[in-house]
Formats: sequence, structure tokens, C-alpha cells
Amino acid sequence: MADRRDQGTFSPGFARELDRLFAWRRDVRRFRRDAPDPAVVEEIFAAAELAPSVGNSQPWRWVEVRSPEIRAEVRENFQEANAAALSGYSGERAKHYAGLKLAGLDAAPIQLAVFCYRNPEQGHGLGRATMPETLEYSAAMAIGTFWLAARARGIGVGWISIIDPERLSASLDVPEEWALVGYLCVGYPERSDDVPELERARWQGRTDPATRRFVR
Repeated sequence: MADRRDQGTFSPGFARELDRLFAWRRDVRRFRRDAPDPAVVEEIFAAAELAPSVGNSQPWRWVEVRSPEIRAEVRENFQEANAAALSGYSGERAKHYAGLKLAGLDAAPIQLAVFCYRNPEQGHGLGRATMPETLEYSAAMAIGTFWLAARARGIGVGWISIIDPERLSASLDVPEEWALVGYLCVGYPERSDDVPELERARWQGRTDPATRRFVR
């Protein structure tokens, strides 16, 4: 039997590979149409369920969107929200925005709406009385874990935020206590790159990490 004291210890080589995974975990907007093996997708979900959550509340709720009719509603929702976002820019920045590909809804074989259950019995309220938003943070952590687990298996994820959450909730007919955290497009990417697409498109480059670290 393996010594449990050693099971949480990772080699320097693994740490370097994990750093590579972080670098290659990019937001994907261009997908191949062939669907990943369902068994592999289940492995990714199992990994995502290991994400940390406030009070061990596990407030995330996954809704896989398969219906062509609902997918059409999601696409229309995105298109209208994107047009509204475009109207907030002008001049060259507006032209630049209009040329960006901001969603993979046209090809992604798997689409997931991820919600946060805002009043779960699970966790008995621990840790969220003063910061109830930690429930949604927990759901976001589950998405991040899903994303990394997917990329480690060669599967890409794109997070769509340009969408009306109330309209999407109505399209999916989910309980009122569920709040949308993200809409994900999932599948094999047409290409992989360790540079963010918005950086490659010259929308926004990386800034110096030192500008976000403080000591008091």
C-alpha cells in the first residue's frame, strides 16, 4: 500500500509541466466539429468537481445545451449583446472590435451553461455570511478547474461573457436561485497557441505582473 504521506508530493518535473499547462490554457474561439470522447468529457467533469468551494458548498450547476432550438436562442442572444457592446466603441477601436472573433458558437460540439446556486443547503452557510459572492467565486473556480483539465487532454474551452444572463436563464428554464457564471464552448481547437488570441489580434497585450502585486 502506498504511503499516503507521499501522495500529495509532486516532482519538480510535474511542476514544470503544470506551468506549461497554465501557459497553454488559452481561450478558444475556433473549434473543430468532431466531438471529444464522452468518457474523456466525464473525466474532465470529475476533475472539475474537485474544485475548492466556500464551506464545501459546491454551488456550481452544469447545464449541457444540446437542443438546436436553444442553441439558436443562445446565438441570437450573443449577437444582440455583441452588437450592443460594439456600440460602446468608436473609431478605430470599434473597427478593431468588429473584426474580433469572440465566440465559438458556430462550431463547438459541446456547449455548457454554468450556474451558481445562490442558496445551497450544502455547506450550511459556512464562510459566506460576510461575503456571499464567494459562492459565485466557487463556481468560477470550478470552471477554471474544468478548463485546465480539458486542456491537459487536448480539449479547448472558450468562455462567453457577452450574453444576457437573464435571457439565457429563461431560455434554459433554470430555477430562479441559479445565477449564470459562464457559458462555455468546448471541443478540439483548430490550432493551439500559448499566446492569448486578443494579444495576437493586438487588442490588448500582457501587462507587467509586478503592477498587480503590493506589500503593506
